Amino acid sequence: MMSYKIVVLAKQVPDTRNVGPDAMTPQGTVNRSALPAIFNPEDLNALEQALRIKDQYPGTTVTVLTMGPARAAEVIREALYRGADGGYLLTDRAFAGADTLATSYALSVAIQHFCPDVDLIIGGRQAIDGDTAQVGPQVAEKLAMNQITYAEEILKLDGRQITVKRHIDGGVETVLSPLPCVLTVNGSAAPCRPRNVRLVMKYKRALAPLELACDTSYADLPYGEQYERKPYLKLPQLSCADVGADLNQCGLSGSPTKVKSVENIVFKAKESKQLTGSDEDINGLVRELLASHTIG
Repeated sequence: MMSYKIVVLAKQVPDTRNVGPDAMTPQGTVNRSALPAIFNPEDLNALEQALRIKDQYPGTTVTVLTMGPARAAEVIREALYRGADGGYLLTDRAFAGADTLATSYALSVAIQHFCPDVDLIIGGRQAIDGDTAQVGPQVAEKLAMNQITYAEEILKLDGRQITVKRHIDGGVETVLSPLPCVLTVNGSAAPCRPRNVRLVMKYKRALAPLELACDTSYADLPYGEQYERKPYLKLPQLSCADVGADLNQCGLSGSPTKVKSVENIVFKAKESKQLTGSDEDINGLVRELLASHTIG
């Protein structure tokens, strides 16, 4: 029976349910330190699809790749708790402020660095902090791979072919693609399994080097001897130089998209109005929407 090398793209995102006035920096980027951080929901759906393949095909490996600051290593730990085999934290000041174009470039060169023979790359359809759904398809384009978007379920893996059910507007499609392939998974896919208690106990002290204080080593930590005996507790960390990335294509330098502002809009009862089905009410509503540039 075949085994597969799977990379799961996961992102730690700000909890957009708590957007406040300090959610943006003056440079037009998200002020991530001002918002609680969570595992991007659809990336959890993607992780579950990868873990199901691992359950079915012994020898399959699931590696998580996340890009962000030191605290983004929490995404890797959460994936390890659920059954992933390992992960890489792609982190560097040069990556800061990246839009989808710069992000997909960084992710693609990282994958070429640590897993050039990958069979399957799986990620969520989109991240809740941007809602663009662009990173997965851009990674596929940069790696010259086939892609299947809006995936809801992997129906079959037969050698070097994959059969996937897509849930799209207007219905469902069943798609067959050769490997290697990039999948982006909908939030309507199966939810991710809960943490495994044994895996939590195994990986709860896993750390990336950037999570250490500048004057601290693994040996100086409580239970420091465990990091020598258990190398898997040292989460791999990759910089721009490590993956050979072009600085001009990373971070703000490689990002043509700039966000002007982010707002949390809450509709209040006083802003609502009741309309009848009369022509007068409908025409009045259309004129109001045109005047406010909501439509037209």
